[in-house]
Order: sequence, then structure tokens, then C-alpha cells
Amino acid sequence: RYSDLGSKLPNTESLHDTLDRVLEYWESTIRPQIEAGKQVMICAHGNSLRALMKYIENISDEDIAKVNMPTGIPLVYELDETMHAQKRYYLGDKRKVEAGINEVASQTGNKAENDKKVNVKK
Repeated sequence: RYSDLGSKLPNTESLHDTLDRVLEYWESTIRPQIEAGKQVMICAHGNSLRALMKYIENISDEDIAKVNMPTGIPLVYELDETMHAQKRYYLGDKRKVEAGINEVASQTGNKAENDKKVNVKK
């Protein structure tokens, strides 16, 4: 079905491209649900979550590259009226969260220095 596209398809997607795609969905679907008072769980690929994190926390391009988000550990955001993070914390055991952050850091080569203050709620 897509064989005629050949080299027109990119091999990768930059974080900037991912952010554009994620923000369109954020504005059309997720944000209205939150504004309606619903709690929303977002499960996605790491790069999509990183893009959303960049937007919600207003993280710079330089700093987002240093973020090590552990796989499979819920991250909760408390948002203000502009839908930006006022507070965030992981759910679970602090040692497991820190181990998850360190595991991602070892895979990417990024030191886990950006999450030294890991906020966790059980």
C-alpha cells in the first residue's frame, strides 16, 4: 500500500517534529478533557512523552536532551490554569524510580543529574 512512497518517508522523526504532532493531539483531544475536569492517563512512546514533557514543563531544547524518563513508571502532573506543570511526581517506590532513571541514562549516555530531586508518591 505504501510501496510507491519509497525514499519520501523519513527514517527518523526529530523531537521538533514529534512535538508538532503531539501538540496537535494535546490541543484537540487531551487538553479539553483536562479542562472538563477529567483525569487523563497518557501512555505513549518515550519520544512522544518527552515532547509533551518539554511543552508542559517549558523545558529548553538543551535541557530536554538531558531528561531520563524511566520506562513504565507513572509520572503525575498537577497543572495550572494555563495547562503547564506546577508540580510533578512519580508514583511508586523511590528506589525503583531512581533505578529506572539510571537505566535510561545508561542506555542513552546521559547522566541522570537532571532528576537528582526525584519526587515520588506511593
